[in-house]
Amino acid sequence: MSAITVVGIRGHRRVELFRAAAVAGGLGDPDVVDWREVCAGDFAIAPGSTIRLESPGEDAEVDRLLRGADEPAAHGEIVGLAEWYRGFLAAARRVERRATGPLLNPVGDLAVLFDKRRCHALLRERGVPVPDGFAAAGYADVRASGWPRVFVKPAHGSSASGVMALAFAAGRVSAYTSAVLDDGRLFNELRVHHYTDERQAAAIVDRLGADGLHVERWFPKAGHDGRVFDLRVVVVAGRATHVVARTSRTPMTNLHLGNARGDLAAIRAAAGPRRWTEAMETCERAAACFPGSLHVGVDLMFAPGYATHAVAEVNAFGDLLPGLLAGGRDTYAAEVAAMAVAA
Repeated sequence: MSAITVVGIRGHRRVELFRAAAVAGGLGDPDVVDWREVCAGDFAIAPGSTIRLESPGEDAEVDRLLRGADEPAAHGEIVGLAEWYRGFLAAARRVERRATGPLLNPVGDLAVLFDKRRCHALLRERGVPVPDGFAAAGYADVRASGWPRVFVKPAHGSSASGVMALAFAAGRVSAYTSAVLDDGRLFNELRVHHYTDERQAAAIVDRLGADGLHVERWFPKAGHDGRVFDLRVVVVAGRATHVVARTSRTPMTNLHLGNARGDLAAIRAAAGPRRWTEAMETCERAAACFPGSLHVGVDLMFAPGYATHAVAEVNAFGDLLPGLLAGGRDTYAAEVAAMAVAA
């Protein structure tokens, strides 16, 4: 096949893992273009090169450039999510305009995947089971829904940053989130906080509301071994290939928040063959909503008893699952193999 170009953060683990997989898979060592170069407009892409856009996250300077800010955000600060979204799409389109070969994750797909409101609406339209949801601008909108339990999500957030699980009962509020206000600034921490003061919860939600919110009715998650869980399912070239169970003692299951991988074999056995197959087919249907993307990461929730399930998220860059093998391949090797077949 043609040469491969990866647009990402040079030296980042994601980029290096994919490069190693490409070399091992016989596709050669990809060229790397850094997002900083894309933001500056000072980059070139080999003619006919197949292009993989990688996550621009976890780099303060790239974040600053995408937001068009004068100064970088403080470590962990949640700021300018709408500006980041617009800047990211503008940078991705800059790559698209210079490309003469295919993109493995088209900008049109990214525009939907990084807007939870649009993604949720598309999934529902295509018949993929999702929780009920609506767009909101602040805490008052959340309260006005009348729903007793909700998840409030920044429209353009990722990695659970700013996500809040809210429950209302008997005049009391219970809120779980990794976000914390500090001297008027909002930060994301690598642990989950529990708030029972409604004013604190409302202040966080309202702070995020300026950049847009997506609110979902709380879908109760199934439990296993005393912990709730959901599944991250990587779909490559239309097939659900890699699955990891993310377990937690709080409503937030993201692994980087101190949660743990669960016993997937036991969970699969508890679900049973029919329900497991149906769940994987749902993940593949969710991925089919983005037919131009080689891979996506689908977050799937089983209800208690496994009778029903729903999709919580679809992630453009949801394939960083080190050490997780399926058929002897990690996620990157599976993607490279799919590229080789398609060539």
